[in-house]
Amino acid sequence: MNKEWSELNKTMQSQIKKEESFSEGIETLLKLRQDLFDELYKLKKELTREDFNAIPFINANGYHNKTIAYSIWHIFRIEDIVAHSLVKGDEQIFFSENYSKRTGSPIITTGNELVKEQISEFSKLLDLEELYAYVSDVKNSTDEILKELKYTNIKRKMTNKDKDYLKSLSVVSTNDNAYWLIDYWCGKDVRGLIQMPFSRHWIMHVEAILRIKNKIHPN
Repeated sequence: MNKEWSELNKTMQSQIKKEESFSEGIETLLKLRQDLFDELYKLKKELTREDFNAIPFINANGYHNKTIAYSIWHIFRIEDIVAHSLVKGDEQIFFSENYSKRTGSPIITTGNELVKEQISEFSKLLDLEELYAYVSDVKNSTDEILKELKYTNIKRKMTNKDKDYLKSLSVVSTNDNAYWLIDYWCGKDVRGLIQMPFSRHWIMHVEAILRIKNKIHPN
């Protein structure tokens, strides 16, 4: 794991555990997220559209066996679902801003159900400009949600009602590779969700994205 990102994440996790340092922890989290987001925007300038569809590690085990376009979709689709449907309890950006049509995506889910060539084919269908508009909107909206959090909020646990609501939205595939996410998220409190997916999940996927990039364009 990138040492700087790892240290920021470690510091943030320590800070948000205590009421007196909670606000500093949120600031650390926002810095980490911005640093990671900047990496994703560099790719938009540096890579071709075809690079976003490439899947050089197709048979590998790990987060790097995806495409860059899919990975970006996956990070922010998950964040949108968790931030809005679980933490804030309002409508997802994906639906409120009509990103299903705008991105050209054939799915409304996290994409966990897709494998190998399916991931590459999915990536080719995405409108990259609209995908980047989506992820920017999601990131900004989540940042605002995080800024509004109080220390007392982070101990709130997800409930069976939350679980049933997620199921009703059909935003997580019933495929075995995906459906576990509902139990995973709903087994956490807000502090747990800050780690996965609002921080560590980003780190793991951005590092995988950079590994894909370096394979396509070795230095």
